[in-house]
Amino acid sequence: MKKVYGDAVLVTGASSGIGAAIARTLSGQGYKVYGTSRNPGGQEEAQPRLNAAGGFLQMIRLDVCSDESVDRAIEYVVDREGRLDILINCAGFALAGAVEDTTHEEAFTEFNTNFFGVHRLCRRAAPIMRNQGSGLIINIGSLAGLITVPFQTFYSASKYALEAMSEGLRMELKPFGIKVVLVDPGDTSTGFTANRVFTRASADSVYKPVFERSVGRMIQDEQGGPPPDTISRAILKIAASRNPPVRVVVGASNQALALLKRFLPDRVVEFLVAKLYT
Repeated sequence: MKKVYGDAVLVTGASSGIGAAIARTLSGQGYKVYGTSRNPGGQEEAQPRLNAAGGFLQMIRLDVCSDESVDRAIEYVVDREGRLDILINCAGFALAGAVEDTTHEEAFTEFNTNFFGVHRLCRRAAPIMRNQGSGLIINIGSLAGLITVPFQTFYSASKYALEAMSEGLRMELKPFGIKVVLVDPGDTSTGFTANRVFTRASADSVYKPVFERSVGRMIQDEQGGPPPDTISRAILKIAASRNPPVRVVVGASNQALALLKRFLPDRVVEFLVAKLYT
């Protein structure tokens, strides 16, 4: 496979789910993949796994909420490869709870991972790619960043913010030969479901009956969703494109929903989403 941007890749959130699938897929195509986790097998750096395609996958420690941890991870890759060609930001989690039941601290924790974590990685990677004169940044957003999901509002808000930052970053970095792409999956069958975090006030909330129905629908849709390999295949296409799109919505049904948001009146979209989740 032709490597348009080079083969040194950093994938955050690569210990499970979408990030793990992307890391495996790119490694299998001969890329040199550094996946990140807050705890890579209890080691600072796990041993790389080589494959027949000539690529390898090595897990390294990274906490996206720490400036120092981000610096160390980026430096680790550049020290070994001499460059950073592709950055894929996958790390994230979902916070569930009504807006009224969400404290400032809980909301900030959501944003610190899903939004500010991506910002930290992009800020550190941009000057390296700029000096190279090329690079690719792929930010994993969500359909929930295009259509707000009630009772998971702060997750949606963090992904909406990521959409805006990615669009602006794309325009700012274009003159330096750096591409920025958003990938927006819908419901996907991963450990994301089991890792959902609930606000403390949700346990004894006036919203509890409808909140539980809403989360139940989310779980049903996630568990019935496609495997994460559908997203990793989309990533491969982006990595092979010299002029990738601004945004890739993965899955035909998700593309249809994104189009509905674009063309239907807001009240109609609100009615349809409320029917599903309230």
